[in-house]
Amino acid sequence: MNDRVRRTLVVVPPLAWLLVFFAVPLAIMFAISLADPASGVPPYTPIVRRDVAGTLAWMGDLENYASVLSDSYYARGYLDSIQIAAIVTLLCLTLGFPMTYAIARTKAATKLVLLFLVMLPFWTSFLIRVYAWIGILNTNGYLNTIFLAWGIVDEPIPLLYSEFAVYIGLVYAYLPFMVLPIFAVLERQDPALLEAAADLGAHPWNAFVRVTLPLSLPGVLAGSILVFVPAVGEFVIPELLGGSDFVMIGRLLWTEVFANRDWPIAAAIAILVVAFVVAPLALIERSIARRQIVRT
Repeated sequence: MNDRVRRTLVVVPPLAWLLVFFAVPLAIMFAISLADPASGVPPYTPIVRRDVAGTLAWMGDLENYASVLSDSYYARGYLDSIQIAAIVTLLCLTLGFPMTYAIARTKAATKLVLLFLVMLPFWTSFLIRVYAWIGILNTNGYLNTIFLAWGIVDEPIPLLYSEFAVYIGLVYAYLPFMVLPIFAVLERQDPALLEAAADLGAHPWNAFVRVTLPLSLPGVLAGSILVFVPAVGEFVIPELLGGSDFVMIGRLLWTEVFANRDWPIAAAIAILVVAFVVAPLALIERSIARRQIVRT
């Protein structure tokens, strides 16, 4: 078996997986976005159907995309989702990088325990964890009870169903996705580099800025993408912690699919998310990865 056959056997299974479970569903969703809504099963018209003469005719159009792009309600959902996801990513990076750096520099036994604590929430249902935050942030919840008992406030603070609650829930849910990629990069860094920097007279802070931080950028980028992309389309946390007035892309999709039964509009919203958010981030990550390969 030559090298070309081996490479083919290695590459073909993941490519087939992506084709079946990503490219094909995306193509189906794009086809639905070109259709018109209908009252039936499925709730949209076929984009290719026979006309009066019995010949196949193309019936698809871009009207749904024009409706989404021209409506301020959808624009607000997109902008709010991107803004919230960006702030959540920045908060996760601010909290996660020092935490990860401390974990990577501890002893091996302590390191395993700390990583276990980071991943421990994944052992519990995501929905249960969100409901736990409802009990913490509620008007009669644990946090207000502590504030009242300690005399910090005179009356309960309305923490739940607010933007603050959404940020708390999103950071709590996605912080491990920032920690783990950065840890994987920091763990591989050679300690001799910092020793060499110290021997050359570099202050620990300068060594961190000039050596550790640049080498950790691939992990920072991977963690930022892993946090930003799902946060943009998050539905459960804004719905349960933010209330009905909190509009994000996930809520837009839920409303169009289940309440309005307008699948073509929902498909157009989802395709635009992929086009404007996911695809550029994937191209940036691929470009940086290529540069890393060229440098090495």
